[in-house]
Amino acid sequence: MAEDGDGNNKKADFEKDRDMFKKFFIDYSEGIEGLKPYYLKLRSIKDREGGALVLQLNLSHLSSTPEGSELAERVEANTKRYVEIACEAVDLILADEELLPTNVELLREREDVIDILQRQRVETEDRNRQRDLEENGGEEAGGLEGEARQRQAFPSALSRRYELRVIPRTGSVESFSLRHIRSDSIGKLVSVKGMITRASDVKPHCEVCAYSCDRCGFEIFQQTAGKSFTPIRKCPTEACSAQAASMEETVYPQTRGSKFTKYQEIKLQELPNQVPIGHIPRCMNVHVTGELTRTTSPGDTVTISGVFLPTKFEGFKALRAGLTADTFLYAYQIVVHKKSYDERDEEDSKNAELASKVEQVAFSSDPIGRLARSIAPEIFGHADVKRALLLQLVGGCEKKLADGMKIRGDLNICLMGDPGVAKSQLLKYISGVAPRGVYTTGKGSSGVGLTAAITKDVTTGDMALEGGALVLADKGVCCIDEFDKMDENDRTAIHEVMEQQTVSIAKAGITATLNARAAVLAAANPLYGRYNRRKSLSENINLPNSLLSRFDLMFLILDIADADHDIALARHVTSVHKANGATAAASAAKKAAIKQGMEGEEGDDDDEEAEDDEEKPLKPEVVREYISRARQHVPAVPPEVAPYIVEAYVTLRSQDQNILSDRTGGSGGPQNSDQTVMTARQLLSILRLSQALARLRFSDFVATEDVDEAIRLTHMSKATLLDDQTANSRGGGAEDVTSRIFGIIRDYNNSVKNRSAVELSVCEAMILRKGFTVDQLNTCLEEYESLNILQVNDGRTRVEFLMDN
Repeated sequence: MAEDGDGNNKKADFEKDRDMFKKFFIDYSEGIEGLKPYYLKLRSIKDREGGALVLQLNLSHLSSTPEGSELAERVEANTKRYVEIACEAVDLILADEELLPTNVELLREREDVIDILQRQRVETEDRNRQRDLEENGGEEAGGLEGEARQRQAFPSALSRRYELRVIPRTGSVESFSLRHIRSDSIGKLVSVKGMITRASDVKPHCEVCAYSCDRCGFEIFQQTAGKSFTPIRKCPTEACSAQAASMEETVYPQTRGSKFTKYQEIKLQELPNQVPIGHIPRCMNVHVTGELTRTTSPGDTVTISGVFLPTKFEGFKALRAGLTADTFLYAYQIVVHKKSYDERDEEDSKNAELASKVEQVAFSSDPIGRLARSIAPEIFGHADVKRALLLQLVGGCEKKLADGMKIRGDLNICLMGDPGVAKSQLLKYISGVAPRGVYTTGKGSSGVGLTAAITKDVTTGDMALEGGALVLADKGVCCIDEFDKMDENDRTAIHEVMEQQTVSIAKAGITATLNARAAVLAAANPLYGRYNRRKSLSENINLPNSLLSRFDLMFLILDIADADHDIALARHVTSVHKANGATAAASAAKKAAIKQGMEGEEGDDDDEEAEDDEEKPLKPEVVREYISRARQHVPAVPPEVAPYIVEAYVTLRSQDQNILSDRTGGSGGPQNSDQTVMTARQLLSILRLSQALARLRFSDFVATEDVDEAIRLTHMSKATLLDDQTANSRGGGAEDVTSRIFGIIRDYNNSVKNRSAVELSVCEAMILRKGFTVDQLNTCLEEYESLNILQVNDGRTRVEFLMDN
């Protein structure tokens, strides 16, 4: 008797179901050409070419008829038993020479030990049966000798050179979280979504153990269930049983005659968004065998379909457990959702719709700006911060030197500032968009939780390493909120990760180095609630300079009272709640920015409708596909660009020294500029940013425009750390910015003799290196054109001065 989904008892005819499986495997065809995938797979299995036979329950031939649909339901309700029935049907097909004739020549070439042992055992059984018939006058042997003959029969599991897995029907099996699986799911086919936190080594698991008696030569086969079994000690034959009391044990296991399969045990943990407030994430052990082993690694977000089964306690635990039992999931299918960009899904790469959208964005007027606006579109402003986060998702190129030294290509960014400026929201968004993104907080994370912990392996009892947040985020982004709340002892564990991108462990007799190739995105709050401009950065954030110097970009986001900005922010927030989405909010924010002159002039009102499509934020899957294609490029620095980078670095370093001397009066150390000095690490940061910008252009070479934009971002991140008089951010004022840009162009024009005009491209390069934007340059030119001080020619290639300066 079997139960259906409603709990009603129905009589299960296993022989009929086996015949249905047999007919399905032979007759099922798909496509216009009528190919038979299961028949071809069985042909390859018999020719010793195949491995796994995947049974998909959502196939039309199986689910179209009422009998087939009921069979699929029975398979989902009693999966373990029906997998064995389907294997019996496959065995019948493989043994039928009319359906699948044996290729004798090919079989001789691929004959293995099991074939030889099976042939010898069949010959031995025939001789013993013939001898029994002669001794008993044509009757079969009975009693213990007959039981021994039956036990000696060759088990079907030993001769199966395939594994059969069942994939549930689409929509019939809901993807549960771990806490929603109940006891009524035991024995059924379920799908669970979670994150892999630990994966054991792949080890051989004995499915069928073969024994032989050294006295009489009798062979015994024992099929195992679970991770442990009781070995056979006594020979069941009549001759050995009579002397069992006086003789030693003569039954020994035979390794060559046994069957071993690959076995791996992984630990599945609930996703952070599945855990209710106040609860801890639940975990489940998953048993993986065969070809499914080594398909996942710690940190992957997966959906695992399999059978939910109980396992009894053994040893001392069994005495205390009573009637309770532990559970595990026997995996049949593993789908990895969030892979790294280097291991992106082939189906996504072949998606024509995604490819067309990526090409549309790539050939638009401002692809980098549109991608940056698609980063957390619900959050108002922070244009440079979003652009920096986009570059962090793309990353630079890792450099491997001849002596084995590695220079990291990932970008580390630190967001600092007053409470309520959406730092945590940006971190949450990046952890959700980035593949292998891990979100954690500094107060709730220890040094072991960030790097690696020493645990005892449940399967073997050996000491093993379990990766922390930084190891789980390998080839991804690790978002650490409340970075300043971490203990100093735990914070030192991040130093090696941020620069060398490895985690060195020497604990409990284990000395290892783990990969932690993750980009770190940190958020920190000021020590006394709000940022104090009169104190240095390290005093405000309470972080050591040795740690802050490892960040490529550091942005200080302040909550400054400004009427125009506050009105635009309030309109944006109300648009988000009114439109219940990010599209209308992004459009409203764009229009508000245009009115304030923050984003530059975008054309006349007649062109606004044509630009609406380009202003809409892109979906996360489009951004992810664009970044994955951009990361395929490995841009190099051409010889003509290298001197330009050297000159820019020397210029910036000299400017920093001048600023320090002006602020300190030529003596003493700087008060606020301890993190604004250009160093060699900042030079590497500029190179990484330039490579990321070149990747976004789908280019294999770094251009001078990429270097200018990288310097501008570096200058903007440093300018936010200075006081109000030197900052050219939102609090600086539009008139001061315009005057400074005009002063840069005027000084350059005066430095060149007998010249009254400057190339516009030269002006753009100069102001970008000073930390200004092209939009601010256009605003400056328009304002001074209206004052008849300068003039831009019709082709917008030269700037001419109309009066002496």
